[in-house]
Amino acid sequence: MSHPHPELGPPPKLPKGGLRVTPLGGLGEIGRNMTVFEYDGRLLIVDCGVLFPEDEQPGVDLILPDFSTLRERLDDIEGIVLTHGHEDHIGGVPYLLRLKPDIPLIGSKLTLALIEAKLQEHRIRPYTLEVTEGNRERIGPFDCEFIAVNHSIPDALAVAIRTPAGMVVHTGDFKMDQLPLDRRLTDLHAFARLSEEGIDLLLSDSTNAEVPGFVPPERDISNVLRTVFANAQKRIIVASFASHVHRIQQILDAAHEYGRRVAFVGRSMVRNMGIARDLGYLRVPAGLVVDVRTLDDLPDHEVVLVCTGSQGEPMAALSRMANRDHQIRIVQGDTVILASSLIPGNENAVYRVINGLTRWGANVVHKGNAKVHVSGHASAGELLYFYNICKPRNLMPVHGEWRHLRANAELGALTGVPKDHIVIAEDGVVVDLVDGKARIVGKVQAGYVYVDGLSVGDVTESSLKDRRILGDEGIISVFVVVDSTTGKIVGGPHVHARGSGIEDSAFDAVMPKVEEAIARSASDGVAEPHQLQQLIRRTLGKWVSDTYRRRPMILPVVVEV
Repeated sequence: MSHPHPELGPPPKLPKGGLRVTPLGGLGEIGRNMTVFEYDGRLLIVDCGVLFPEDEQPGVDLILPDFSTLRERLDDIEGIVLTHGHEDHIGGVPYLLRLKPDIPLIGSKLTLALIEAKLQEHRIRPYTLEVTEGNRERIGPFDCEFIAVNHSIPDALAVAIRTPAGMVVHTGDFKMDQLPLDRRLTDLHAFARLSEEGIDLLLSDSTNAEVPGFVPPERDISNVLRTVFANAQKRIIVASFASHVHRIQQILDAAHEYGRRVAFVGRSMVRNMGIARDLGYLRVPAGLVVDVRTLDDLPDHEVVLVCTGSQGEPMAALSRMANRDHQIRIVQGDTVILASSLIPGNENAVYRVINGLTRWGANVVHKGNAKVHVSGHASAGELLYFYNICKPRNLMPVHGEWRHLRANAELGALTGVPKDHIVIAEDGVVVDLVDGKARIVGKVQAGYVYVDGLSVGDVTESSLKDRRILGDEGIISVFVVVDSTTGKIVGGPHVHARGSGIEDSAFDAVMPKVEEAIARSASDGVAEPHQLQQLIRRTLGKWVSDTYRRRPMILPVVVEV
């Protein structure tokens, strides 16, 4: 198995007749999925998603793929193929279209409807091409065939990309549920047909490669939900991804059966479920769904609320309910269902929310204590079955952390893919398919781009480090007035501490040292404000470290008069 090396340099020019594959996100992480294919100077992008921030990225709203390698080549992009409508596959599209709004978007009906609604908020009207399973479209030099796959959202597609360099199949996210709610199976017959033609490179979903066996059917959740609904005495509050149409359908069915009304809470949930209902992907009995403002008129045992926040996102509805920062107040006897998986990295945030809800008296039902979630990604048994059907000549695991990619590679090897034809890459690592062999040839920039409010890319790792220090250690500001000629102190020093756990009065012990250091500097003829600031920072920082074993941010201000 080939894998990247930290010393990889820029890739060479793509050989004539070769196909280049450059993942800009989704490898080594769960989210931010984006892959760029290049043939004969033209580019095709598959997916453009976002990654959600973790605790050590304070203030960050979203994390985007790095578009820097595309900025000079926007006119070379033939289109963006969207495999399905989850945020980690479509959330970055508005930010890429800001650079060039007329890049065509290619996807299924529901996927395009979800991204078009999102683009309206960014005031972008996209060019779209709606496709369905079985369609075959020529997109520049790329001959694309779309294949039905089953996932946790309707209308998901895999794509087979044919070029003179060979055929590449990108699975997108998929599983092989044999009893899907919408009767739309992963089209194994189509994959077998592609296998007969010859799949030169398979990019395959790795998320559940470590999990043995097969994913249980989505419909298994229905009986568990019925039990929860039958035993709930007061309101039921369900937290789910705003795009998990199949899960919401089962909630609606249970609510209808037990005589409850349903209200959607949160802008994205209201928007997405409205789209799914209008397009016929969500079956809603008449009178079942009501406006959240009418719930006060209903008794608690007739109420179901469906909201976002299943991953502990701080601004989502469920987190705000747990923190008593939402118009909906959790009360003793409410039942809360977290109907989703735990995305790696979100565990602490989710358990904080569970504890907060439990504190107010809610009965919290989650994956850890009830079968209220099944995954949307193929487990090891399904992947083995899939590889035996596809028989790829080369395999490149995608969509997963390093442990998932490695586990997926091992599964491929078990089914007979030669180890030297399995490529384990990471974001930015460039893979060329030339003469039927996939090889790593270099690396391009593919770092994190942070969205913070309206700013995109302005937040750097350095500023995040400052935010972490401020959050963990606090800040100490020092104000000094010095004579511009002599450098001697004429006012201060005045010290104020915030969040450091040190009382302002405690600094009386170190102020003589600061004054002495400034006086010594003045006697040496050093009176430049920046140098004095550095001197104050060193003196005060050493004292705080020695005395309190803390490293707060120290902000000296020197004013000359």
